Amino acid sequence: MPEAASQLDGAQKAAILLMSIGEGPAAEIMKYLGPRQVQKIGVAMTSLDVVSPTNVNTAITDFIDSVRSHTGLGIGNEEYIRSVLTNALGEEKASSMIDRILLGGHTKGLESLKWMDPRAIVELVRYEHPQIIAIVLSYLDSDQSAEVLSLLPENTRADLLMRVATMDGIQPAAMKELNEMLELQLRGGVGGQQSSLGGIKCAAEILNYVDRSVEAKINEQITEADADLATKIQDLMFTFENIADIDDRGIQALLREVSTDNLVLAMKGCDDTIKEKIFKNMSSRAAEMLREDLESKGPVKLSEVEGAQKEILGIARRMADEGTISLGGSGEQMV
Repeated sequence: MPEAASQLDGAQKAAILLMSIGEGPAAEIMKYLGPRQVQKIGVAMTSLDVVSPTNVNTAITDFIDSVRSHTGLGIGNEEYIRSVLTNALGEEKASSMIDRILLGGHTKGLESLKWMDPRAIVELVRYEHPQIIAIVLSYLDSDQSAEVLSLLPENTRADLLMRVATMDGIQPAAMKELNEMLELQLRGGVGGQQSSLGGIKCAAEILNYVDRSVEAKINEQITEADADLATKIQDLMFTFENIADIDDRGIQALLREVSTDNLVLAMKGCDDTIKEKIFKNMSSRAAEMLREDLESKGPVKLSEVEGAQKEILGIARRMADEGTISLGGSGEQMV
């Protein structure tokens, strides 16, 4: 089924654009994308079995408008990069990205992990010191870190997450040494500002992505070891129940990005408070149809419900990062 032009998300628009310009140019562009971007666009490409001319025009028009809004200057000054990213994203959000960009010349080992299967990463690091594993978890994207953490021995997970939460950055010299070690392993065989990897927020984001049974066990173990730290981590987590804390305008924006099938699955496992929050932010007709879909939907596996909820949470986090919505109930500071 072709998507309505107004319902296309960023990945789908990028996919349509790349499919429109031909294999050669598309391949050249994708060389400059990160692993998660490639994955998202690849998934979008497979889902777009029929692309209407309207959707193609929408994707290309949006791309042209975006290009026009940027200058053609190729400025690479470090302070310029810091200033632009900080102004665009805010100091907290920009900090990690700046570190990754400016340390780019020394991050081949760590960056290569982002392209690897979580099981392969586990095999590579499982016998390393826990602090090294914690650095790796801090560096990977949160969903990938969650998969790696879930594959590591159960009795090590809480300790590793506590190390992530209490990490206070890492010196460039240590980062360089770690990268060299990983480079050697992958081949088979000081000064400057420290990188702001790790921290309580990083730990909370990783924990957001792990399965609920694993999350509960890790939370319990961290609480036993350090109740104060456990509380700080939990305060920064954003779960499906926190959707009820998003304001009405945010809910409406979120619903425009979520497929009906996923929404029905996710709502099978949520309480009446969340259901009513969603219903009241839809048109009467749409809410009635959704209620009918919920009633007619037979029993579903818990794993399917949790999978749908995680996908919606991922969309919510992306929209929060873009500034489209505010996750007001998840430790997000309101001003």
